[in-house]
Amino acid sequence: MSIQHAGAPAPLARVVHGALNLLLVAVLSGCGAKYVWVAPRLDLQPHSPVGLVTFTIENAQGSLHEVATQHFAEAAFAGQDGIEILELGEADAVLAAVGEPEMGPRAAQRIGTTYEVPAVFVGHLIVSNVKPSGGLSAFGGPQLKATVSVELTVRLLSTASGGTLWSRSARSTETVGEVGLVNGRPYFGAEDPNNAYGRLVDELVVAVTADLRPRRVKQ
Repeated sequence: MSIQHAGAPAPLARVVHGALNLLLVAVLSGCGAKYVWVAPRLDLQPHSPVGLVTFTIENAQGSLHEVATQHFAEAAFAGQDGIEILELGEADAVLAAVGEPEMGPRAAQRIGTTYEVPAVFVGHLIVSNVKPSGGLSAFGGPQLKATVSVELTVRLLSTASGGTLWSRSARSTETVGEVGLVNGRPYFGAEDPNNAYGRLVDELVVAVTADLRPRRVKQ
């Protein structure tokens, strides 16, 4: 029978003792860590009042782009205090008002002159990979649940130079309800769009507005 001296732990005890020491160091390090809140990467106050054109949509019809625009504005207000957003309306109407065919640098500059905003948000959704399943609606047309992929790109344009000050994209794939087909294209037209495809919109908006929110970082 071997005898272990009190001052020399057995092999198993030595392993456990070392593990406990490592755990204690990790706990103490975590307790000593300090976190601070830092300002958003994109500060909107210098651009306030900032214009917001209703996002455009590709390969789909309905209100998906309108819901995304509204949620984007709400997220911007939630992330920053003391800002003002001027909602300018549908892109086609804004372009007609400034006399430009597309949302390019000249259009951005004319938006600044027409609406008196130093910068303007524009966004575009692309719907793809629609995989429907379901039956007929009350009107006799197909009423579907569908797995769809949607990419949202939002840009902040300077109305002084027409250049891009900031841009961010996000992509999400979800199964959403109450999707119809109009001429073979998905139609997002639920009475309550938040219930029908709210999660899809929220995922996209949370991702693209990350730079608009304060961040908690470890010192």
